[in-house]
Amino acid sequence: MPVLEVKNMRAGYEGTEVLKDVSIEIEGGKGIVAVIGANGAGKSTLSKAITGVLPLKSGSIVFQGREISKFSVGDRIRLGISCVPEGRQVFPFMNTLENLKMGAHLIENKELIGRNLERIFSYFPLLKARSKQTAITMSGGEQQMLALGRAFMSNPSLLFMDEPTMGLAPLIVEELSGTITNLNQAEKVEIVLLEQNAQLALDIASYVYVMEVGKIALEGTSSALRENEKVKEAYLGL
Repeated sequence: MPVLEVKNMRAGYEGTEVLKDVSIEIEGGKGIVAVIGANGAGKSTLSKAITGVLPLKSGSIVFQGREISKFSVGDRIRLGISCVPEGRQVFPFMNTLENLKMGAHLIENKELIGRNLERIFSYFPLLKARSKQTAITMSGGEQQMLALGRAFMSNPSLLFMDEPTMGLAPLIVEELSGTITNLNQAEKVEIVLLEQNAQLALDIASYVYVMEVGKIALEGTSSALRENEKVKEAYLGL
């Protein structure tokens, strides 16, 4: 049974339909899944619809065998769905520790919150060293670490990462991609990477969907899509 199965999803904003019969499937334990596409293709809308921020016009979302399209954002988080939003969206005037604890606001077990913090600090020692530093004073790469750590505070089993490398220096992108891969493997968390950076997505994902104007235009293994002439020309500049 797939971890996530989205069928014929339609969603949009104020009368404008963005997603047009989108269907995707995430199988557990098969590695990172990526959704690539140009700005405006519908990647963020897809993430918002699955996480509950945006209601569906039609279609279904089945997570771990349960139909959740009518569930609230909070209920989806409790089930194990989380998101690192585009632009990081950290709380700028809260410090690192306060930001991280915001990710655990639905968890009542203080011991579990403490264990989650230590787990995050083991991946991001810099966050522990700067636990009292306000987020607004951090670099883009540090804020991305913080946003990722905050998402992990809710114990997700399925994590969406929306444009995590946007605006980051190449060295930081390389470090972050390594961390994303490690989290997927070590923490057994299914990761869906929504990226304009097609080269990065094809490098670290095992399966890739290509979105164009609100539809899935192509899908396949990263190795197969890397050899696809349309992908080479439109996304890899070859």
